[in-house]
Amino acid sequence: MDDPETDFNLKVVMANFKQCLNEKEEILMDHYLSGWQGLVKFLNSLGAIFMFISKDVVAKLQIMERLRSSPQGEQYASLQSMVAYEEEHQLVDLHRRGHHPESGCRTVLRLHRALRWLQLFLEGLRASPENARTSTLCTDSYNASLAAYHPWVVRQAVTMAFCALPTRKVFLEAMKVGPPEQAVVMLEEALPFLERVYDITQKLYADHTMLDLP
Repeated sequence: MDDPETDFNLKVVMANFKQCLNEKEEILMDHYLSGWQGLVKFLNSLGAIFMFISKDVVAKLQIMERLRSSPQGEQYASLQSMVAYEEEHQLVDLHRRGHHPESGCRTVLRLHRALRWLQLFLEGLRASPENARTSTLCTDSYNASLAAYHPWVVRQAVTMAFCALPTRKVFLEAMKVGPPEQAVVMLEEALPFLERVYDITQKLYADHTMLDLP
């Protein structure tokens, strides 16, 4: 098994999100899942604080990998083909979670929401001054994204946990791309691709009225 401490590099992760998009701006599932696997390693390298997110993400990635390797796997080659296929075959519970709790559309929506939090947090790290409090950056990113989908008890626990986050310098060094200044440059180049993947997914789900799947 790979050691997350040695084989993680955020630049490689971001390259996967860049490769997610083909010339038609379809999101290719294999690269999307690979990008997420790298982000999980990043979260895990920062300790138990992020386990509440990474554990859930891992479960979602496993669902998507099963769908991708199933007899219908080709239908899940891209996000767009997945939405078209599941919609046409009524494999999505639009109003009440019941018959298809592990549909690809529902599963990717959960990943999509978590991606928004990470995107905002990484952007905060990139743009903030050296002495910025990571607990504040993380809480602000969480409140602008995932918090809306978590019950009050979880929100309180998460916000408390963020108080123990390491410094901005530690976060940037954990990206394994060199000194903090180098990590900032890498984020500057890579984050627009992450944002593009997020925006395309958001529009696709909005167009199909799937942003609030139960």
